[in-house]
Amino acid sequence: MKQDRKTVTHLTDEPGNLIVLALVSLLAGAASGLVGAAFRLTLEGADRFRGALIAWAHDKRFLGLMLVIGAGAAATAIAAWLVRRYSPQATGSGIPHVEAVLNGKLLPAPFRLLPVKFLGGVLAIGAGLALGREGPTVQMGANVSHLLGKICRRSWSDCRVLMAAGAGAGLATAFNAPIAGAIFVLEELVRRFETRIAIAALGASAGAIAVARVFLGHAPDFQIAPLPYPGFGTVFVHLVLGVIAGFLGVAYNRLILGTLAAADRLGRWPVELKAGIIGALVGLLAWFGPGLVGGGDAITQHTLTGTGVFSIIFLVFLLRFGLGPVSYAAGTPGGLFAPLLVLGAQIGLLFGIASGHLLPGVVIDPTALAVVGMAALFTAVVRAPVTGIILVIEMTASFTLFLPMLSACFTAMLVPTLLGDPPIYDSLGAPFRRPGEEP
Repeated sequence: MKQDRKTVTHLTDEPGNLIVLALVSLLAGAASGLVGAAFRLTLEGADRFRGALIAWAHDKRFLGLMLVIGAGAAATAIAAWLVRRYSPQATGSGIPHVEAVLNGKLLPAPFRLLPVKFLGGVLAIGAGLALGREGPTVQMGANVSHLLGKICRRSWSDCRVLMAAGAGAGLATAFNAPIAGAIFVLEELVRRFETRIAIAALGASAGAIAVARVFLGHAPDFQIAPLPYPGFGTVFVHLVLGVIAGFLGVAYNRLILGTLAAADRLGRWPVELKAGIIGALVGLLAWFGPGLVGGGDAITQHTLTGTGVFSIIFLVFLLRFGLGPVSYAAGTPGGLFAPLLVLGAQIGLLFGIASGHLLPGVVIDPTALAVVGMAALFTAVVRAPVTGIILVIEMTASFTLFLPMLSACFTAMLVPTLLGDPPIYDSLGAPFRRPGEEP
């Protein structure tokens, strides 16, 4: 057996095989980028349609309110039905499922996951659920890359590598962050450095971004003014921000798991009914505050301007803190990253405003802390600090904030670890583990 394994390893490391794998990874990345770009553009169209519908419905008063609530309920229920009927693997983020497949605990999802994830994600996120686009693009990227590997008659070892690389390409496309996409593969999906996977991940991310930027443009996702290098006196501030993010990350993880458990206790209710109720509540919220629902990119962009009334920002933070887990409990396609970035930016801005009053002798830029907060809360929830730092830097072009992010992510990683709180994807992937297996 040991000799057979050595033979397989030797064959997969042959130059010819590695060159073919590298070329296929570029194609897989390009396919993932095309799917991811189409998904992003379709979501943008769905968001515009929701906004136009709400504006039109306001003129109809009560009938308009019923229409908005009914539309939200119907879209979310249909998304849940598609998942239940055609591809149960498409529920939620999809990242725990991809990790389980890569670890050999599940078989790859059939190709029909791709249309279910695409359409279900557009319906759910378009209806206003606080879900991210990155979960669907990660799982769709893995799915289409595995299909391409089979078409190219690659071995399971190569198909597994392509799946991981395609998943990273999906993340790269979702946030226009190619380096973060490649790092995500190594830090989160496989959790080790393997040369073949690293080569394929880099190739897939490069292919994905090359294609996606043809449709999405080259600019970072969030536009902020250039930020100066922070002074040494702000190190303590960043460390404290990381501590706050760490505690909030633990609370957010437990709230997600709590809402999922509450939904499971309603086991006799059809999944479509549970999803429809959540969609109706989101529709009601959208009627009164259209800008409060959805993935939240507009909220993040507004937060990164560094302006706003403290009390209003805090109320919106509390609302979105609860809306994300409730939306995830609907069982529709949708990720966790984008809503996390909203919350991280808000807590960073709130902390920056408060610190400016409490520490008048220290020069504190609330916008800089909002950017740092995004990386810190991501780290506290996902426990992938390098991915979080690179992702936020690529999304904001804030290269001057490496050290503040490093400081904040240090304590944001330390707090939940000391509290014994597992990373969110370890908890969500628990059903895929064998009895007695460690996460």
